[in-house]
Amino acid sequence: MRPPSGLGFGAAVIGNLFTEVTEEQAYEAVAAAWRCGIRYYDTAPHYGLGLSERRLGAALREHPREEYTLSTKVGRRLEPSTDGGDDLANGFAVPATHRRVWDFTADGIRRTLDASLERLGLDRVDIVYLHDPDDHAEQAFREGYPALEKLRSEGVVGAIGAGMNQAEMLTRFVRDTDVDVVLCAGRYTLLDQSALDELLPAAVSRGTSVVIGGAFNSGLLADPKPGATYNYTQAPGELLDRALRLKEIAERHGIGLRAAALAFCAAHPAVSSVLVGARSAHEVQDAAHQFATPVPDSFWQELRDTGLVVIEEP
Repeated sequence: MRPPSGLGFGAAVIGNLFTEVTEEQAYEAVAAAWRCGIRYYDTAPHYGLGLSERRLGAALREHPREEYTLSTKVGRRLEPSTDGGDDLANGFAVPATHRRVWDFTADGIRRTLDASLERLGLDRVDIVYLHDPDDHAEQAFREGYPALEKLRSEGVVGAIGAGMNQAEMLTRFVRDTDVDVVLCAGRYTLLDQSALDELLPAAVSRGTSVVIGGAFNSGLLADPKPGATYNYTQAPGELLDRALRLKEIAERHGIGLRAAALAFCAAHPAVSSVLVGARSAHEVQDAAHQFATPVPDSFWQELRDTGLVVIEEP
């Protein structure tokens, strides 16, 4: 199973990523995504301690299940917590009602998936990713991946893969396992093309789908300005200057930087979908508009001529 091609909805933001999103705003964001023709939705237990899954499941419940593709993730099991406080240290503006437990065991993966299905209100998901196994590689490859392979063979899930903010271990998954798809966040963008070194060529060779997340590097390529975030921390001055140059060139060619950033990600032949997070209907509509905006060849040529992009893609 491949994720639907084109634009996908990344549901971390409706799990109150960084700031609170109301129930109505979350519902309207998903409803706008549907109206814009988006049919791939990605979530995870990590996003708002299950809030993203609950909101996404509720918003999609009114649509025929066979008309959309849904992915969630395993590797962080949620356990109830009475410690109190909030979850802002992990990036989410929600009460700390649960704590995350790293668990890539076979039992942990089944328990995590069962809990996700309960929060989503669904009897199945289409894709399950091992989520951020960076520091748990041995357990992820020895226990987590075989568990997902078994779930796939049993027909419990349609496709399996891994989702990470790096390209190197994803390359290992593509080369050494039989994953269907990998989700690579922030490593194939106008500011970071490290996924091109090995991951994307390996995916093309193996016929593995790649979903790109973090097309805006968590904010800098959406709206470059002092204080903008790059990969979830404040952008260093050098990257801010580079993003501002990209913005200036894009506008000179009659397009927005967001349109160029999305087009860059989508153009590679290994890429099946590009995820965009949106916390409102307006942001969804803007993303769909930017994604549909043609980017002139002259823009890409100027990026090559100025050295801002040193590869032949797209």
